[in-house]
Amino acid sequence: MLLSGCVGLPDGVTPIDNFDAERYFGKWFEIARLDHSFERGLEQVTAEYTIRQDGGINVINRGFSPSKGEWREATGKAYFVNSKSIGYLKVSFFGPFYGSYVIIELDKVNYSYALVSGPNTSYLWILSRTPCLSKETLQKLIHKADKLGFDTSKLIFVNQQKMPH
Repeated sequence: MLLSGCVGLPDGVTPIDNFDAERYFGKWFEIARLDHSFERGLEQVTAEYTIRQDGGINVINRGFSPSKGEWREATGKAYFVNSKSIGYLKVSFFGPFYGSYVIIELDKVNYSYALVSGPNTSYLWILSRTPCLSKETLQKLIHKADKLGFDTSKLIFVNQQKMPH
């Protein structure tokens, strides 16, 4: 029961349907997030998704720590919770412990942006295929997250600019 709580859905959040993992594969840039210790202080954050031989998805999260002057990388794996056509996965970076990866909103035409949550409203990410997102699209995603109960006033907007080191 304890593990199932980690792969639950936030109240009122419904994962997208007609999801196509193959179109989701590749590199995504983190545009904004709610703060968490595992990403604290990181810039130029990206996530890359590829197919696993066992049918799951490989996940590589990467970000630069300006304070340490180094890149940090975390490798994980994800599996669909229900159907492969529903944007609801469980992801693990730490052995047998899984957390929810819920795709709330997705540009289904081009797969160019996504709004993703974890198991509750403390976890939220806005992702894009490019290092920046149009103001209109960003506002639309923030508005949707706000209506679903996420504290969007606490969003951290990720610096995606490469800085000279």
